[in-house]
Amino acid sequence: MHKETKSFCKKVLVGSLSAVLLATCCRFPSVTVTADAAGNYNYGDALAKSLLFYQLQESGKLSEETLSRTNWRADSGLNDGADNGLDLTGGWYDAGDNVKFNLPMSYSSMVLGWSYLNNPDAYSQSGQAKWMLHDIKWANDYFVKCNPDSSTYYYQVGDGGKDHGFWGAPELVELKMDRPSFKVDDTSAGGGSCVTGEAAASLAVASLVFKDSDPSLSALYLEHAKTLYGMAERAKSDSGYKAANGFYTSYSGFYDELSLAGCWLYKATGDESYLEKAEQYSAYFGKEFQGGDEVAFSWTMSWDDTHLGACLLLAELTGKDEYYDVIENSIDCWNGKKEGSNSITITPGGLSFLSEWGSVRYACNQAFIDTIYVGLDNADAAHIADANAYIERTINYTLGSSGQNFMVGYNENSPKNPHHRAAHGCWSNNLNAAPENSRHTLVGAIVGGPGAPSDSSYKDVRSDYQANEVACDYNAGFTGACAYLYEKNGYGAVQTPSAIEETDGKEFVLTAGINCEDKNNAINFVEIKTVMENHTAWPARLTDNLTLRMFFDLSDVIAQ
Repeated sequence: MHKETKSFCKKVLVGSLSAVLLATCCRFPSVTVTADAAGNYNYGDALAKSLLFYQLQESGKLSEETLSRTNWRADSGLNDGADNGLDLTGGWYDAGDNVKFNLPMSYSSMVLGWSYLNNPDAYSQSGQAKWMLHDIKWANDYFVKCNPDSSTYYYQVGDGGKDHGFWGAPELVELKMDRPSFKVDDTSAGGGSCVTGEAAASLAVASLVFKDSDPSLSALYLEHAKTLYGMAERAKSDSGYKAANGFYTSYSGFYDELSLAGCWLYKATGDESYLEKAEQYSAYFGKEFQGGDEVAFSWTMSWDDTHLGACLLLAELTGKDEYYDVIENSIDCWNGKKEGSNSITITPGGLSFLSEWGSVRYACNQAFIDTIYVGLDNADAAHIADANAYIERTINYTLGSSGQNFMVGYNENSPKNPHHRAAHGCWSNNLNAAPENSRHTLVGAIVGGPGAPSDSSYKDVRSDYQANEVACDYNAGFTGACAYLYEKNGYGAVQTPSAIEETDGKEFVLTAGINCEDKNNAINFVEIKTVMENHTAWPARLTDNLTLRMFFDLSDVIAQ
């Protein structure tokens, strides 16, 4: 089985500050959790904050809705797509960087839409339906732009290598570098079936979300979902999907996305051919053990491998035991009742640990899988009970049952320094430079979590990108699981969060002093050095119209 990583995080470079210029920049141990009762966790608050995080990741010209919730983000990436004569503005920045990677973005929006369809009352009762629909629309409107014709799909904007060498806010990135856009087509040589298939799934889900409230938008999304699915099927190749490799390589291939998207298109259209294709493509799902017959179950659903999501939908749509078996194996594995080819270690605090990269993310993804399973017609009582226990244990862990929570802005024990350029508010292109603590609170972001199966291994250190980076896909499964628990536990009042902040009063900083002076000659001189620094962060912005005034006391000269 593959070990999914975000290898680009290892390539973060930092620049130097120009002296004067303006760059802003057991294997299965018993679980001994001593957490509070579920009622002491504010799932509604966590749900609302998770949705706000996606708005803080927005690229393009921000809407009035978003600007009503934050004063430290502004328009950015307004020339995206111009290199190919297109408008590719919009979408989400992927993580703590300023690149738009469509594979994890479309996975994330698909999960958000799925959650909305699964637990609609959670969003309406919490008052967050407006924001959830905003997030789903923001991503899927961008995917429509990325699909300008029947054989073209742009899957990335921004150069990963160059972008990761600049530690500055997204509002400034176009001042530092070009932002190229990359595309795939519907041929075997230039195809990207993984990314076109996942986008088709996201758009099909979005078409269902807006089917009643906005039929014309729903129809537009469905049209593009069909187009992208056709592209993915004609290519059946990822040969053209190159720019994201090393960042978001599709290790699992594309059959998982084809099966998943086929299921969603069947649900959106009623066309039996899509369901037939989804079943056909499921024959290509990987096996848990080499030479074995069991479909893989220990590596949970992620942006790369969505076959467990496809199995959930196929179980729902066909009722066949073979699909139920895969999900039930995964439930058993993540609860410590079944061994798989990937080791799942349950920490004393209650985290089912799979990988040092985004450990909390994976655990929450499995929690989301479980929320869908419990609603299936043929789900059995024992697995429903285990699934519910796992969901609660995992979300409580994420929100602090072990003493450390992993959601920024949730409470006083939240991470303060996520690996995130905009949130840091640095002015010197250096993640280790001042300010020591982030100037902004990246409300709702889920950090990677412990880098080892130890509850004490996590440290709130910005440079530890393995444990402290955030990403759109990190929040997706968590959001769905929170919605489920909020509904299951009887709703409750939710205060809609905000990322409106007070400035720290240091947006423009002047330092001055005597550089050198002549005290020996008859004609004395004094050379004064002044440095003006742009520390803007509400939002970060370029300025070229600053005025420096110097005042001198000349009384001694006049007296002479």
